[in-house]
Amino acid sequence: MIDAAALMLIDVQKGLADAALGQRNNPDAEANMARLLAVWRERHWPIVHIRHCSVEPDSTLRPELPGNAYKDEVLPLPGEKEFTKRVNSAFIGTGLEQYLRDHGITALVIVGLTSDHCVSASTRMASDLGFEVTLVADASAAFERRGFDGRHYCADQIHRVNLVSLDGEFCRVRDTAQLLDALTQQ
Repeated sequence: MIDAAALMLIDVQKGLADAALGQRNNPDAEANMARLLAVWRERHWPIVHIRHCSVEPDSTLRPELPGNAYKDEVLPLPGEKEFTKRVNSAFIGTGLEQYLRDHGITALVIVGLTSDHCVSASTRMASDLGFEVTLVADASAAFERRGFDGRHYCADQIHRVNLVSLDGEFCRVRDTAQLLDALTQQ
């Protein structure tokens, strides 16, 4: 049930705009995240921000670097819960699960970066922990990659394959318009 869900924004950080990461799909992902965030704020529903604080030496998401900062579109407001993590899953070493349980939150709407890393890992773990999960396809994104087989995979392929593998097993995949439409019908 969407109106009882917390909006969880994963790793929407400036360092993930680095051109060295390659081509990315869903150029409107942050705008869609901001649209959803505005609705959650207007309705005073729970919001959780997740920030990746990398320990990898070459990462743009290291805490001492500017890339660790949240993107302007999704800056947390006072009172919105924040967790920092060092691994892909937002549930490992963060206290997130306990926070959700303590606040009676049983459903999550997940958005963020990137579909094939932290979004996927957090979605899978949330489901395994018994949370009802909705993943918003056009409010998440992936980067192009070179596979173990040496082949190039475009960002949209990476994104879509991850969504397909999650949908129906670990979450329900929806897009922003579907979600907002469902909210207006409640």
